[in-house]
Amino acid sequence: MRRWYVATTYSGFENSVKQDLERRMESMNMTDIIYQVLVPEEVTEVTDKKGNKKQKVSKMFPGYVFVEMEVDKEMDEKAWFMVRNTPKVTGFLGSSGGGTKPVPISREEMDGILRKLGMISKPKFEINVGDKAQIAEGSFTGFTGEVAAVNEEKEMVTILVEMFGGRSTPMEFPFSQVKKI
Repeated sequence: MRRWYVATTYSGFENSVKQDLERRMESMNMTDIIYQVLVPEEVTEVTDKKGNKKQKVSKMFPGYVFVEMEVDKEMDEKAWFMVRNTPKVTGFLGSSGGGTKPVPISREEMDGILRKLGMISKPKFEINVGDKAQIAEGSFTGFTGEVAAVNEEKEMVTILVEMFGGRSTPMEFPFSQVKKI
């Protein structure tokens, strides 16, 4: 299974670490285990003292390099070792050292970063206000109700769930936990 990990590095050396990792992936035949290396950057428009507008590229996460790796294979130790021993990499975020395996970033958090970079698009939600919906995940799995509100920006839906003897209670759920009936 592919997961994203965060390698810590010296601030200002993120791009050189990315290039080193990509070269090492190729030379060590690890492209089937390590899929991509990412240094998230954002472009902002700034105005100088003379009133000229310029574009400024800055790192979204200084000191961090994101690495997408396979974690279910036997080779994962080799991949972590390769990343950890790349020049200017100081370790992994979520690893306490001593050879412990790092903790991957949650899928939701990484999807938010990838959406901000324009690498993936926001999922299309097919449920509208007034539709009947069922909770597919979480504590209220199996409950049904009417959709009262849809918040596309937060990716949340409010459903009037019938509880306590037919009384409707408005509850918020992430898009991923709801399906249309």
